[in-house]
Amino acid sequence: MYVYTAYNLGIHSELPLPELIPSDKPADVVIRLGKLNEPQQKRSDGGNYLLATIAEFGMVLVKDGKEIVIDPNPGIDEAIIRTFLLGVIICVLLRQRGLLVLHASSVVIDGSAVAFMADSGFGKSTLAECFHAHGYSILTDDVLAIQVGGKQPLVIPGFPQIKLWPDAVASFGHVPESLPLLNSQTVKRVHRLQDGFFQQSVPLQKIYVLAWGTHSEIVPLEAKQSFGELVRHSREMQALTAPEFLKEHFRQCMSVVQQVPIYSLRRQRSLAALPDLVKLVENELVQGNLSPVTI
Repeated sequence: MYVYTAYNLGIHSELPLPELIPSDKPADVVIRLGKLNEPQQKRSDGGNYLLATIAEFGMVLVKDGKEIVIDPNPGIDEAIIRTFLLGVIICVLLRQRGLLVLHASSVVIDGSAVAFMADSGFGKSTLAECFHAHGYSILTDDVLAIQVGGKQPLVIPGFPQIKLWPDAVASFGHVPESLPLLNSQTVKRVHRLQDGFFQQSVPLQKIYVLAWGTHSEIVPLEAKQSFGELVRHSREMQALTAPEFLKEHFRQCMSVVQQVPIYSLRRQRSLAALPDLVKLVENELVQGNLSPVTI
């Protein structure tokens, strides 16, 4: 078994996972290969026992937030297995463990987490990379796991990797070919961080929902809008549909809305404008200004 840590968990895996940090932690999660046969397996309950077929991947069983069994399609690229495993599959496991999981990246600013939430293609990872280039530490890329229920929601650190398109890689001074491909089905590259990755849980201070605009602008969202954005950007909602999971998910979203300010962060479709976006967020955090801010 290979032993790693991610999301504050000890992960023992039959597959090598070079994206994760090697560890000697005892097993909180075990990942193994095995034969899965849908007609012969216990039926999925939409909660703590999820058996699913993913067309381009194979079959997977995620059980009790502690066990992942994968039965990949013959001949599938190992990097594609890891992409699914550390993406949609880990999201299901984290939700089974009681965490709120959002489609967002996050960085640490002054000891707190600031999250950037959006659909694919809005530049969550690229913006996180820009903050990293300005000296800030990364907490998560794409999979934001939040522990809800205490005085303040806590962001759980993921693993030290940022996924980037080739033009973004070049804009930060990297040679695209020097970074590994995410997998053989995409031109995305992965920046595996040698430093600037924060390995402790920190309070969630603010969430910015990325949107396109003609200029950089921060606009506060009302509670109803904020709740809707959290639900819309929650990961793998279609997988865990048991009533108790849905009820808990909506409770978590409402709790975050009550404790964490959520804003629309409008940005231009320009990599050159990203440093100004970093500056705008820095200024807004210092000012604590709830009225619209523009540059």
